[in-house]
Amino acid sequence: MNQPVRPLTELPLQAVLFDLDGTLLDTAADLHQALNQMRQADGLPPLPYDQVRAQVSNGASALIELGYGVPVEAATHAALRQRLLDTYAQCVAQEASYFAGMETLLQALEEAQISWGIVTNKPRYFTERLLHALNIKSAVTVCPEDIDARKPDPAPLWFACRQLAIEPQYCVYVGDHQRDIEAGRRAGMRTLVAAYGYLGPQDLPHQWQADHIVHSVPALHAWLRERLPDAL
Repeated sequence: MNQPVRPLTELPLQAVLFDLDGTLLDTAADLHQALNQMRQADGLPPLPYDQVRAQVSNGASALIELGYGVPVEAATHAALRQRLLDTYAQCVAQEASYFAGMETLLQALEEAQISWGIVTNKPRYFTERLLHALNIKSAVTVCPEDIDARKPDPAPLWFACRQLAIEPQYCVYVGDHQRDIEAGRRAGMRTLVAAYGYLGPQDLPHQWQADHIVHSVPALHAWLRERLPDAL
């Protein structure tokens, strides 16, 4: 006789996976600086921080569309995007920092021997510079160079699970973009929206079908503590 399948929410958690920008780290100030450096060189006025912040999780192409009004299919877009990446490389870790409470949360996970890792669409060159600057040592870090797929494809999350030797149903993925939640759900993980991240006014996280929405890192810590009462 087949045993009933336990709901995902009842399975024990063994690992926490994070998106990088807008979830684990606050990197918006450096990208804001890079984009405005370009605009200044081109005789354009600076863009407000909040306007840039809301687009950070959408990547460099979205920042070029914001800063120059040049869509991704335009002939000049690729050159502008590369110029932004080159400018960002000069300031990638100048102002980047943990979100408030994140360092405490990671320390608690490590002390409880709960595996944690990073799954990001950010290129490894920038990711490694950030992690080195902030002395971050995750159990696994998955970047686009590691696997021929990007979120919302679930493959990067499955790759992280293989590296950790933990099945997806025992993991939770935390991210601040709809593609993070889609990737986590497709991977068979629990998902949390990091609403303290880079959501813009157009984002509707209540429609993303995540398991929960947290508005601060302490709220994330509390959610994990409820499910790991003997650990955190």
